[in-house]
Amino acid sequence: MTELLRKAVEAPRERAWISISSTGVPEVVSVGTETQGKSATATLPPVYPEWLGDRSFAADHGARFCYVAGEMARGIATPKMVIEAARAGCVGFYGSAGLAIPEIKSGVEEIKSALGDQAKNWGANLIHSPQEPGQEKAVIDLFLGHKVSRVSVSAFMRLTAEVVRYTALGLSRSVDGAILRSNHVFAKVSRAEVAEAFMAPAPEKILKALVAEGAISAEQADLAVKVPVAADITAEADSGGHTDNRPAFTLFSSLAAARARVSLRHSIPESSIRIGLAGGIATPQSVAAAFQMGAAYVLTGSINQSTVESGLALPGRKLLANAGPADVAMAPAADMFEQGVQVQVLKRGTLFAMRGKKLHAFYRSGASYETLPVEDRKWLDDVLGEPFEAAWDATRSYIQRVNPVEAARADKDGNKRLALVARRYLFMGAQWAREGADGRAADYQIWCGPAMGAFNEWVAGSFLEPVEARTVRQIALNLMEGAARVTRAAQLRSTGIAVPAELFSYRPVAFE
Repeated sequence: MTELLRKAVEAPRERAWISISSTGVPEVVSVGTETQGKSATATLPPVYPEWLGDRSFAADHGARFCYVAGEMARGIATPKMVIEAARAGCVGFYGSAGLAIPEIKSGVEEIKSALGDQAKNWGANLIHSPQEPGQEKAVIDLFLGHKVSRVSVSAFMRLTAEVVRYTALGLSRSVDGAILRSNHVFAKVSRAEVAEAFMAPAPEKILKALVAEGAISAEQADLAVKVPVAADITAEADSGGHTDNRPAFTLFSSLAAARARVSLRHSIPESSIRIGLAGGIATPQSVAAAFQMGAAYVLTGSINQSTVESGLALPGRKLLANAGPADVAMAPAADMFEQGVQVQVLKRGTLFAMRGKKLHAFYRSGASYETLPVEDRKWLDDVLGEPFEAAWDATRSYIQRVNPVEAARADKDGNKRLALVARRYLFMGAQWAREGADGRAADYQIWCGPAMGAFNEWVAGSFLEPVEARTVRQIALNLMEGAARVTRAAQLRSTGIAVPAELFSYRPVAFE
């Protein structure tokens, strides 16, 4: 390997001059603006981290990089994380899902105060909440009232009126007749059939109902049938939390095909729908691969949970920093327990996944606490940390406030009572992890995908290995810089140059 070849990879912002000999073997003869008197057959243009991805994404969202620090529910993606991601030139999303309205309001106000009213490169999360009627409307009302112009929607299996309302209320026409958006929906999906609903214009049935209610104007409804509900679709591959464990490359290709179908069906340009990739984004190679296959942007999640800006307490962050790629498992989701929906969580250092699965097996068997064998009742009380009846009293008090119909049903149905108490335990697992609750480490619910382990392997021995040194900014800048170098190495290889394997690797460095 020549020093010029190494320099061509390590200085991707410089031009690389290539000569092809009479035998057809190419070599790098210069790096920079001059060929230094040597004959060059071709030149490779610079590769900037800022050029990776779809430049319209960065322009529309006021970002330097096509990089998103994704929302992690229950405030794991804190206002501080969003602020630091935005200041680093990325897009940051507040993990507002699962939080009470006053807490969401406080977080949004903190972000706006720090970034100013003109900042566009941040948003907040709306999660589908079928168990809490009215919650989605309340959250959307808050976002509209506080002019949150970017919302990432997740765990939706179908399009809802509240998402359509948010999109439609942000549509207008410019003086030259172009349709403008002031409200941007990012739809996080893992299935093509769900993606198509967000890629397509809003259904007329929903729009007519919203107009009849006075929720949107007739003009806004007319505009909404001409543009996608969401211009940014996040392909959520094998990730932490809610996931279908889809391989990233398969999922991205599937959504790209869905985009082509929607474009043809509704006569809208494919370029009006951007597809980003999440799940498995943890190393320079994975970032470069995502952009190489056409991702408009990348979104990171699990790896940010281990940073100092995370809402996860230090004990949980230390557990994450020790995880390997195989140290994850699927467990029942608190919000969709009865439906059998699962989330991916950290396995190493906790018993949460095993305990959650056992609780779901009890529910699926049709049992109530009273019909369980004595040893199972004792196990359940030990896991709950209190007698079942005490747990039910606390659970009922909450359910009675948010969903009285469900509480009344549970009063008559022991199996339903068991399900609701199990949901409370699962919910509290995440809360205990956020708080770093003493004596509850075995019950921590820490959403985590295999990418966390790959990240830990990449940063081993570097300044980013200690959990106390991990920041959203340093991770983002290193991933994007590394991706630029990997892209340059691939660029050189595509010309026929033999590029050694070590030049496809990048070690983290501390950015000022």
